[in-house]
Amino acid sequence: MPRIEPLTPPYTADIGRALRRWMPPGVPHEPLALFRVLHRNPELASRMFVLGAGLLGHGLLPAMDREIVIARVTARSGCAYEWGVHAATLAPQTGLTPELLRATAQPDAAGSGPWSPRHTALLHAVDELDGTTRLAPSAWDALRAYYEDDQVLELFVLIGWYRTISCLANGLLLEEEPWGTRFPTR
Repeated sequence: MPRIEPLTPPYTADIGRALRRWMPPGVPHEPLALFRVLHRNPELASRMFVLGAGLLGHGLLPAMDREIVIARVTARSGCAYEWGVHAATLAPQTGLTPELLRATAQPDAAGSGPWSPRHTALLHAVDELDGTTRLAPSAWDALRAYYEDDQVLELFVLIGWYRTISCLANGLLLEEEPWGTRFPTR
């Protein structure tokens, strides 16, 4: 049971409009429990929407790279809720296979899948930044072989954002969405 209950219908007109904005058009699911909890504080939710929507819908990173980062950060955080939402919805649209998604949840993700050199560099950078908030010169050089300045800045924000989302979902004890992909056991 979540520590703060998600809102349930009927929603006020303002909350209903806000929740529809957070969900992609035509999605057959109820708005995510995370979104419905956040809307217990509509001001906070509206501020979070700008960054979250910008990273998902208007980012400069290739979509597959973005989803690898999200899967790895949420897996490292043990956030089955957010990992499962992305694994069921956005990750498959980018070409991430079930095998690669499972690999993101392994202790050595970079060595657990048939990753390209770019994705291996990406996973190493995620692990270093998420684990220590620092990046070794060798990891920096590996990233710079594939990403421009603006993409690296976005990458660092993306890692921090999904660490925040993981903290929120885990701290609230959100239960996995019933349609989400189950988090792999190691």
